[in-house]
Amino acid sequence: MAFAITLHLLSAVIWVGGMFFAYMALRPVAAELLEPPLRLTLWRQVFARFFVWVTIAVVLLLGTGLWMIFAVYGGMGNTRPHIHVMLLLGVIMMAIYGHLYFAPYGRLCRAVDAENWPEAGKQLNSIRKLVAVNLSLGLLVVAVAAAGRFL
Repeated sequence: MAFAITLHLLSAVIWVGGMFFAYMALRPVAAELLEPPLRLTLWRQVFARFFVWVTIAVVLLLGTGLWMIFAVYGGMGNTRPHIHVMLLLGVIMMAIYGHLYFAPYGRLCRAVDAENWPEAGKQLNSIRKLVAVNLSLGLLVVAVAAAGRFL
């Protein structure tokens, strides 16, 4: 259990912390300092590296979470309500990430590779909105995880 919870928490920190850094620190500075070709190329490369880690985190979060639910607690019927909330929000976040990765991120990559800066900017804006939603959900999951067992 200790190994599973540690992997679970580290995966959440990597994913949610990475989104927080990208959205709250990197995005405003890149928008202020870099012209669109350089800014969009930067984001393409940043996402290429970050999404490897997010994919690993998603697999570990789902795997360790389900293992703890079923192997440790004996199923959803034996867990407290905050576990249900975390699982629901986590699955929603994973679905948003899947959409983000396969739709706007793929289009961003193709647009940057073709130097179609207006289209790349449009796709980056779509990604920004999805990351804002996922960051909000991720922070909510962290709050539920931290406080849920005390409610």
